[in-house]
Order: sequence, then C-alpha cells, then structure tokens
Amino acid sequence: MRVSRRIFLAIKSLVSFYTKTLLGSSKVLASSEANIASKKRMIATAEVIVIGAGIAGLSAASNLQKQGKKVVILEARERIGGRIWTDHSWNNLSLDLGATWIHGIKNNPITELVQNFNIKTTPTNYDSHLLYGEEGNLLTDAQQDKIDTRFEKLLNSINNYRSKLAKSESEDISLEQAFGMLFATRKLSVKESLELNYTINSVIEHEYATDISDLSLYNWDQDDELNGGDALLPDGYDQVTKVLAEGLDIRLNHVVQRVEYSSRGVRVITNHGTHEAEQAIITLPLGVLKKDVIEFSPPLPERKQAAIKRLGMGVLNKVYLRFSEVFWDKDSDMLGFISENKGKWSEFLNIYKYTNKSVLLGFNAGKYGLETERLTDKEIVEAAMTVLRKIYSNSIPNPEAWLITRWGNDPFTYGSYSHIPPNASGKDYDILAEPVNNQLFFAGEATSRKYPGTVHGALLSGQREAKRILRN
Repeated sequence: MRVSRRIFLAIKSLVSFYTKTLLGSSKVLASSEANIASKKRMIATAEVIVIGAGIAGLSAASNLQKQGKKVVILEARERIGGRIWTDHSWNNLSLDLGATWIHGIKNNPITELVQNFNIKTTPTNYDSHLLYGEEGNLLTDAQQDKIDTRFEKLLNSINNYRSKLAKSESEDISLEQAFGMLFATRKLSVKESLELNYTINSVIEHEYATDISDLSLYNWDQDDELNGGDALLPDGYDQVTKVLAEGLDIRLNHVVQRVEYSSRGVRVITNHGTHEAEQAIITLPLGVLKKDVIEFSPPLPERKQAAIKRLGMGVLNKVYLRFSEVFWDKDSDMLGFISENKGKWSEFLNIYKYTNKSVLLGFNAGKYGLETERLTDKEIVEAAMTVLRKIYSNSIPNPEAWLITRWGNDPFTYGSYSHIPPNASGKDYDILAEPVNNQLFFAGEATSRKYPGTVHGALLSGQREAKRILRN
C-alpha cells in the first residue's frame, strides 16, 4: 500500500494541529531473589514502589536505581514486559504478540538502546506492498496510485472541514461523521467506497487501534512522530525489556488490589501482602484504570478520573499462521486485502522476509479486532484462511500452527493502546500524567501526549517520572 502508516505521516503534517518533543534512554531482567521474595507474604519497604514491569515501569525503576534509590517493582504477570510480549514456543522463532516496531528510528531512545546492546533490527518497507481487490485480484501500481491519490484528497478535505468547524467553535464530532459527510458529497462507486474504506482501516484504524467512529475529528492525530522509518526486532522485542530489567528487584505474580496514600507514605496491597514506600509510580495501562479494578484510597482526583473516562483504549489483535511452505510473494513486506466488510483481514505482514520462516501475521483492529476475541481459535484461523484462499486459491495448505492474541480481554491491559475519542484531547494525556500529592506518579504510553501508543512514548514517560521524583 503506497499510503502506508509511515507514508501517512507525511500526509499527517497537513492534517495535524499540534507539535511535540522528546527525552532519553535506559537498560534491564528480574533477579532470582525477586522471585523468591514474590512467594512470601510480607511487608517490603522501599523508597519507591513501581506498579507494572512494562517498559515504562522498567525505565523508571532503572533510572531511579542508578541514582541510588531503593526501588521495588510489583508485576501482576508471571513475566516482565507488559504489552511487549515475545513468544518463543516455535523453534528458532521470536514472535512479538504485542509491540512489533520501533516507530521512527531517528532520535528514538529505543534505537539508542538496541544499538548500545547490539540488538539486531530490520527495516520495514511499507512501499513493498501487494494489494488485492475484493475478488482476490492483484491491483497494479497504477491502480494503487489512484487509490492513494483519492485518499490524500479526502484527507485534505477532512483537514479543511475541521478548520471550518474549529473557526465556528462547533462541538467535536467523530472522524467517521466527517468522512461520512464528505462521502455524501462525492459520487463514489461501490468499488471506490470499498477502496477508501480499506485505506481508512489500514492507515488510520490500524494506527490508532480503533474505528474512526471512536476518534475525535479535532484531536485524533494530535500525536507527534519520529522520522527515519520503522524497524522490527527479528529476534524479539523482549530483548529490550531484558536488558532494562537487569539488576532490578521485580516481584512477579503480584496482583495489586488497592493503593493507599497519605502524608505517611504509600501502601500497596497485593495478593502477596502489603508493600510500603515513600512514593509510587503507577504504570497501569489505561484499560485497567478505566475498569476500576484497583481501588485508590483516597480516590484519585476527579480531574484525573474524568480524563481516564474521556480517553479511549483500542484493540489491535494479531494472528500468526505457520505454514509448511511459502505460497505468497516472498519479497513483499506487506499484503493488503480490500474486504467487502471494512477492517476484516485487511493487512498481513510477511514474516518470511525477516526470518526465512513460512509465517504470515494478520492484523485486526477496533470493533472487528474485538469481535474476533469472541471466536474460537479454529474460527479465527478459518476466517483468515478464507481471505488467503480467495487471493491464492483453494489449493494452498492449512496452517501447521497459529498464535492468537486477545488483548481486549486481557485482565492486565484490557486493550492494546490509547486513542482520543470525540470530546477528549491531548490535554487528557497530560492530566493522566499529573502526580497526586507528590506521592503517586503516573507513567505509560497513555501519559505521553507526544507519543501515545508507542514503546518510546512509554519508555520516555518512565524516565520523566523518575526525574520528577529525583527533583523532589
């Protein structure tokens, strides 16, 4: 697809209202002592408790410990990484079920980390993209260019329409409503509508992990982007979390139930007892905060609670399919499909190109991504194979194995990453990042106004909160 995620960034410069900045880097793994301690029901005293061993928590803890602070990380899972989750169950393959790319390799703290630790990366070329029509026909370059040009014009119209509404101080509406109004003014054929819906899904909905019906017209694209293209880590993103976690006191399987804070300090009650500290950094995903599964006493300020309610948590689910042979084009990075139903199996990543293994990765975002979570593994695989057989014929083999994510129902995330719905704004990210009583500090991708939904945004937020604590 010519208008790919990264090409879309150039277009976004026309569309975006806002600008942003950056911060720094770090390193990390959990010690055996931490695992022993995690089995004991006890009060563990530290200067700072970090809730969550995702990259934000690891980054914060690493920076604090380097400055002499005694830090304990409490992690609900039996592993570190949070939404960075690499599966190694298939021999000689490291498959990322969560974060996949370094988004924008220039001036990116993740790039600095992987370079410092000699972690291999491979660029993704989004221009290397084969696009198939709803009948399974391969589109020519000229046909793809035509689709891209139409989409660019539509985005320009969206930008102009947004400017008019802003000048008249009209109430925010969804991006879907804006697209719908513009669609109505154009005489689009059924084929042209399907093509535009495909591009909207692949370029916008996959990028923000939600449908355009849940994106604010005014603020959906307020985030900033780093330059230099994207790169994956063929040997797994968990290499980054492992180096960041080195030497840290991480208590796995510690499910936080309640956080109490007062002038005397912070008490964190878990399924393995109570932990006390002077301060705490909360790196819980937005989805968990929205579910209210952890009690705060006293409750978080109303201002922060309102921001949590306004922001949205999206879903981008993955399906890895392993085959006995490669029946698709070996040299293309991406395979696109224009579905009759927007968002259903519109994009596959060619894992073979990066690993020489016969694996495809399918993505589903937003409402359809959530719908797949109600299906059995067998039904999900059959749905993917229906599309692949439409493209490559009924003679292609069934997959030998598969890996399927269900991030929307994951009790420790309830989603993939954040976005801005109608009537929310980038200010809500700032509000979520605000400390409470100089005792509770907040980090994670949903506290990063500049880089929400990214690994580098989460890492930088952890560094930000560590600096904030160290300044006090």
